[in-house]
Amino acid sequence: MTVTGLLVGCTLTMAGMVAAGDALSAGPPSRFGVDAPELARLGEFAVGVRTLKLVEPDQVDVLSYAAGTGSVSRRDRALTVDLWYPARPQPRARRAVYTASFPSEPPAPPVSFSVPGIAVRDSPAGGGGFPLIVVSHGYSNDPAAMSWLTENLASKGYVVAAIHHDDPPITDRTKYAEPLLRRPLDIVFVADTLKSKLAAEGLIDPSRLALVGYSQGGYGVLTAAGATFDPAGPPTHLVPGALLQPYVRGAPLEDAVKIKGLRAVVAISPAGGGKLAAWGTEGLLGIHAPLLLIAGDLDRTVDYASGARAIFDSTLNSQRFLLTFKGGGHSLGLSPAPDAMRSRLWDLEWFEDPVWRKERVNAIEAHFITAFLGRFVKGDEALTSYLNVPVVESSAGVWPTTEPPPAYDAYSPGTGGVTVWKGFQRRQATALEFLQALPAP
Repeated sequence: MTVTGLLVGCTLTMAGMVAAGDALSAGPPSRFGVDAPELARLGEFAVGVRTLKLVEPDQVDVLSYAAGTGSVSRRDRALTVDLWYPARPQPRARRAVYTASFPSEPPAPPVSFSVPGIAVRDSPAGGGGFPLIVVSHGYSNDPAAMSWLTENLASKGYVVAAIHHDDPPITDRTKYAEPLLRRPLDIVFVADTLKSKLAAEGLIDPSRLALVGYSQGGYGVLTAAGATFDPAGPPTHLVPGALLQPYVRGAPLEDAVKIKGLRAVVAISPAGGGKLAAWGTEGLLGIHAPLLLIAGDLDRTVDYASGARAIFDSTLNSQRFLLTFKGGGHSLGLSPAPDAMRSRLWDLEWFEDPVWRKERVNAIEAHFITAFLGRFVKGDEALTSYLNVPVVESSAGVWPTTEPPPAYDAYSPGTGGVTVWKGFQRRQATALEFLQALPAP
């Protein structure tokens, strides 16, 4: 599942005010607990957030396609983008509260919720020349549910741009053609626009660009990173009127859904494999940027074996990594469930995993994403040691007894006979698997 983003205005509805009150009872999800791995903790920067409005003119409106006549209308596509960045907020400035709605189980209406943040809205930037990370949420999701990552990365010296894709509700599958066609196009448009706009402001270094996507966003970032559509694949039939055909492998507009010069790509519970089979094995050869895949091996939404694991095995031209949560499901990309999303199982399952505690999931993800982006986007070679785990299965790691013993909450050095994964506490690295592979020669 994922979230329909309804950007709530400054004046909250009564339901929104209740949700906001609920959210304030919990801490910001970008700040993790005492059991978090070493690199998950917040960075040195305070965080600001602002909202941008971008317009891509004269775009095909796929949902207007009329099968009888073959006609389709065109319109300007407006996209809202939330931008998190290192900042210098005023003392005692009010921190942001993010609001959104997700579809509930029909016939119930969408449920509004809110999430407290650490960012201060419209704060002055705290420097410039930062890397740019473009984030794409899941189907019917909203960036409000990914602030666990967006704020965390901004505190570590990244500018993070999260797109509101404004998907049709996931409860109406007759409209799935829109995210199939638009998701990679939105990502490319936002990345290209912000590279120019934010570089002109001095805020980013446009040569250091990475993508992060969850679920349908994973499909989008993998496509934008170079995976080419299979000309005979299911998406070409699911998108009506042959509207996807100009972008398939070998077609004239193939490069229109690609971003050149990417430093890194992160895909969490990515769609695109399995029954969707968007690219086929050959199409995944088009990805050359370093790739971090994160998935649960009991993902019943996009499947694990034919999804993330098959993507890992097939991206042969990329240096790639696969972090697997044993027994984990699909909802790995979202924050812990806000209080407003806990009264119905449907609403809860947008956010929560049946097995894994969500704060724990987010902290482990943030640890590895920090190491991965720091290594491949910022070029910090010292972070390689966090990726070169000493044992593939985390539960097999050992920490031999020494005299005197280390502090109870000490982080593993990953050396000297200690095979607990580096940066994890001695009893906290369990039920995980981490694979890696180099590009084919």
